[in-house]
Amino acid sequence: MDKLRRKLYTVIFEAETPAGRAFDVVLLILIFVSVLTVVLESVVSLRRNFYDQFIFIEWVFTILFTIEYLLRIYSSPRPVKYIFSFFGLVDLLAILPTYMSIFILGSQYFLVVRALRLLRVARILKLTTFIDEGQVLSNALRASFHKIVVFMGTVLTLVVIVGSVMYVIEGAASGFTSIPTSIYWAIVTITTVGYGDISPATPVGQFLASFLMITGYGIIAVPTGIVTVELSQADRRRITTRVCPNCQKEGHALDANYCSNCGFPLNKSPEAAIQS
Repeated sequence: MDKLRRKLYTVIFEAETPAGRAFDVVLLILIFVSVLTVVLESVVSLRRNFYDQFIFIEWVFTILFTIEYLLRIYSSPRPVKYIFSFFGLVDLLAILPTYMSIFILGSQYFLVVRALRLLRVARILKLTTFIDEGQVLSNALRASFHKIVVFMGTVLTLVVIVGSVMYVIEGAASGFTSIPTSIYWAIVTITTVGYGDISPATPVGQFLASFLMITGYGIIAVPTGIVTVELSQADRRRITTRVCPNCQKEGHALDANYCSNCGFPLNKSPEAAIQS
């Protein structure tokens, strides 16, 4: 990696230096203003009076973000890893809608995906407390994944059975025109949303609906309890804003010597990632 690429990597990917921090703060402001511009453009009166100005501003931001995206690819030790990483895909999606709007009218409103780039705010402002807590929550959700999958499978089975029974009991006269429609009603009911667009008319159907509503209150508490237990057991090691030069994973324990994702030595230079 030549001197220019090494310096660009430090400025663009790291937030530990004054230059890197300044770059990220400016980028944060640009992202916020660009999202605000897209939101304001959706207001009919503003779009009618300032349409040309909005289009110009959108293209200016898109060109700036395109340059930044290309610089990230150029300076990254592992360009392919960056391109297919979470933030790499977000950075790409942040510029595509403007180019798509040339061919598909209205697609520029998808530029609000740029708001996802604000997830870097904790790293940019070095809010390590929020990074720590975010890591704890991430670990808890990851540990809860299999339990939640089993829970969701049980709920899905329940709504399919109840929806099918309601289709037989109520029929089209009460709005249960098909099993998929009845399953939709069961989902709305068990989640306690209750739109009221479909409702049972027979005593048996109303009894079954009441049972489903009461069950819904208990079901809502289950995933909360699962995640709460995992949160209480989560590892609360303090982490830093370091980025792995090999796989681009962001945030590692303060005393970590190796990346928790790919095992690459964190004390090695970005050049070593290219050579390995």
